[in-house]
Amino acid sequence: MRKRYPAATELVYDNYNFFVIGYSPTSRPSDSIFSIAAAANGVGLAFLRGSTLDDPDGILQGAGKLNRFVRLKSAATLSEPAVASLMCAVLFSASISSAASDPVWSSGRRWTRTSDRTSRR
Repeated sequence: MRKRYPAATELVYDNYNFFVIGYSPTSRPSDSIFSIAAAANGVGLAFLRGSTLDDPDGILQGAGKLNRFVRLKSAATLSEPAVASLMCAVLFSASISSAASDPVWSSGRRWTRTSDRTSRR
């Protein structure tokens, strides 16, 4: 994910029974576009507004109000055409269209947030 979105804000946090790494154009977890969520039963790529995505391949799982996810068998799953297509679609969806053109995503700089410190790399 760092290679694909080097300028995204990477947020690491505990969310109930999940260890989460979120990728956001801001420092707010609620603005995350993607998250990698790890739990005892596996790892998933979460689309935080996934319920609004068109999923012609039927790979999205979950029945929540907003969130949908794809189980990650390995890092190679991120390169599968159906998953890559969803990742592109979410960046250009109407609700987050500003993220695709936001300089945070395209500046070539990566911001990381750890606890209450922010560092630039």
